[in-house]
Amino acid sequence: MPVPVRFRTLLHHRHVKKPKQMTTIAATSSALKSFSPPTHPLISLLETCESMDQLQQVHCQAIKKGLNANPVLQNRVMTFCCTHEYGDFQYARRLFDEIPEPNLFIWNTMIRGYSRLDFPQLGVSLYLEMLRRGVKPDRYTFPFLFKGFTRDIALEYGRQLHGHVLKHGLQYNVFVHTALVQMYLLCGQLDTARGVFDVCPKADVITWNMIISAYNKVGKFEESRRLFLVMEDKQVLPTTVTLVLVLSACSKLKDLRTGKKVHSYVKNCKVESNLVLENAMIDMYADCGEMDSALGIFRSMNNRDIISWTTIVSGFTNLGEIDVARNYFDKMPEKDYVSWTAMIDGYIRSNRFKEALELFRNMQATNVKPDEFTMVSVLTACAHLGALELGEWIRTYIDRNKIKNDLFVRNALIDMYFKCGDVDKAESIFREMSQRDKFTWTAMIVGLAVNGHGEKALDMFSNMLKASILPDEITYIGVLSACTHTGLVDKGRKYFLRMTSQHGIEPNIAHYGCLVDLLARAGRLKEAYEVIENMPIKANSIVWGALLAGCRVYRESDMAEMVVKQILELEPDNGAVYVLLCNIYAACKRWNDLRELRQMMMDKGIKKTPGCSLIEMNGRVHEFVAGDRSHPQTKNIDAKLDKMTQDLKLAGYSPDISEVFLDIAEEDKENSVFRHSEKLAIAFGLINSPPGVTIRITKNLRMCMDCHNMAKLVSKPNSTTLRILMGNSDGLLERLLWSSHVQGLAKLFLKQQEKLISMVFLVKITAGFASGRWDGTNQALIFGAFSDKYLPQSIGKEFQKNHNSTTIQLKLLEGAGHMAQEDWYKLYLICIIACTRRSSSRLCGRFPETLHGNLHCHLKIPGNWRI
Repeated sequence: MPVPVRFRTLLHHRHVKKPKQMTTIAATSSALKSFSPPTHPLISLLETCESMDQLQQVHCQAIKKGLNANPVLQNRVMTFCCTHEYGDFQYARRLFDEIPEPNLFIWNTMIRGYSRLDFPQLGVSLYLEMLRRGVKPDRYTFPFLFKGFTRDIALEYGRQLHGHVLKHGLQYNVFVHTALVQMYLLCGQLDTARGVFDVCPKADVITWNMIISAYNKVGKFEESRRLFLVMEDKQVLPTTVTLVLVLSACSKLKDLRTGKKVHSYVKNCKVESNLVLENAMIDMYADCGEMDSALGIFRSMNNRDIISWTTIVSGFTNLGEIDVARNYFDKMPEKDYVSWTAMIDGYIRSNRFKEALELFRNMQATNVKPDEFTMVSVLTACAHLGALELGEWIRTYIDRNKIKNDLFVRNALIDMYFKCGDVDKAESIFREMSQRDKFTWTAMIVGLAVNGHGEKALDMFSNMLKASILPDEITYIGVLSACTHTGLVDKGRKYFLRMTSQHGIEPNIAHYGCLVDLLARAGRLKEAYEVIENMPIKANSIVWGALLAGCRVYRESDMAEMVVKQILELEPDNGAVYVLLCNIYAACKRWNDLRELRQMMMDKGIKKTPGCSLIEMNGRVHEFVAGDRSHPQTKNIDAKLDKMTQDLKLAGYSPDISEVFLDIAEEDKENSVFRHSEKLAIAFGLINSPPGVTIRITKNLRMCMDCHNMAKLVSKPNSTTLRILMGNSDGLLERLLWSSHVQGLAKLFLKQQEKLISMVFLVKITAGFASGRWDGTNQALIFGAFSDKYLPQSIGKEFQKNHNSTTIQLKLLEGAGHMAQEDWYKLYLICIIACTRRSSSRLCGRFPETLHGNLHCHLKIPGNWRI
């Protein structure tokens, strides 16, 4: 038994290319061997014909000479008419009908002619007629039949003709075998094609290439690589096509070892290199992160095309080396839309969104038309910058330039609108979509959740299940986030358990992080800690960070210290953790601990990440950092901010300086918070926007409580609405609207105007008993009338017995997540009024974040409001 010769033993031999299949000329010559050689000059003259006119003249002369029945003449005329570029199939058909007993070669030629003309059904009919006349097919018949098949025809006739192949014993013929495999692949039946492939002991390299290519197309790259190794064992020499296919599989698998093996084979066997093969090797090395090897091939190439350059650019962007990638991008002699998209996408993945948009503007200047993938990248940049105006322009640009507005683009639009805070337009696109996939539903669920529409998000999840769309792990992250932002602790726990029990999704670190965040925001810090302790996987810094955020809200400094130790063991240089602990120490007035911690940060060289706020104005994104003095409108911004602060203070605003690190004078602390980046962005927006225009601001860090409060307070009802509210409350409601304790109450009133009279009446009554003018009997009467509609009974009764702010806070926390957001606001208003003379700032400053911990980075000023 001979020893198998592996690739490494062939390194001293030149690589020999095998023909892909028998050419037309070879097949024709083979068939003609069964006939006598031509004896008449006219028959030889047929081989020189280049048009139908020439062929018809020669054929006419041959008929006159009595050669019309000569089989060689008939074969050559039929071959020209059915296969030549200038042939006339109708002429061949008329000649065929005149032949009383066509030979097999003529039958095959006619079947082939029908395949070339995209009439494969007629080819099948002719094949059946051939059988009826007693002519048996040969190894050329079936390849000619299968060649013209479309997917539908292959599904209809393929299996029946496969039976004919078996009946005539042609299944092991290499040409028939290849045609069968190709036919099943055309039908999309990869498993059947593989079964046919496996039964043939001597499949040629063309068939191997077909099956490897098919596995690549369906993403089964591991099987493609395995087949290549089997080729090696069976001594089937690969072609350049084989090597390109295998390199592509190695790229997707990040299989550097096999990729290097192929590269070595190319060099040592002296395979005739070409541009496609060289680009495939560059792509393999780039995807595996071996840019030095990729550059070695790139620099050795005699000719480079756009693909060569783009692959190098993409390789560096994948490694995060954006500036190096941009250097090669700028050197490209020619760029297409793929090159531009690769560079834009690189900027986005590196969070350099402004540069991504700037590059897109440059792309437009070069008149290179983008495709749908470019648009998805640009919309992603708009989403992260909060650039709604530019996003709207992109949407119009897509429609105007007839760019494919497919599912991916629409999903990106939904994501952009949600991240820019425009919930209505995101929902509008969703309603217009005739086709929706899992990502569409997930984008809706997550978008609604982070924009404060938790109940809608959960309803969307229910509709997703009704539409028979199975959720995945990302979908459940959105569902758990919806429960978090609406305080639905019990529901969140149920969904967490249902994820595994109903949909077989094992919770990953992100899901546990959502559960910890859900409990921590609701003040259930011990339960959150127990979840972390009992997790089957080790908690990362994000999970611990969720608990730390809860400690900050509830000022649990002891637990915070323990959590910080856990995070620093995982990430010793995590500056955000130090900053958060500094906030907690400052809020608890532990100045000595704060000083020691800041000194530790200085010793370790850990710096606080500066707060950065972005605002879009007239299609341009402006960036502000805390204390920023670099903007051209700095003087105007300072003046506007000072005036705005003075007006708010006159209306009852008191700066929240609990998170200021330094133990300095109160006035200095106030000055430090007045120049936070989001306040600068707000002032800039007010200066440059007319009344009634929505201002949207995006921030890289969590907003401090003072900026959160101030962002709401600058949204004041217009004069008409304000007069209505003030006229029924004796000035009390006006004071409440400008109090830092009321979280969005004015917006609630404007959205619920039909209930305005009842609410104002309730305010007047509560104002009365808060000032002590009504006795307990009146209080009981009041709560009896309103508690069914507005208040949970247990909390209302407790309120009658005890007005102590601490007790009320506990009862509010107990009710959080178990009542509608609207009802909670109404209850909250009553508690504020009742506790207004009992130093309630701590209660009212903390609780809203507990229930609605989603601190939006978007300041929305509806059209019927003015500053």
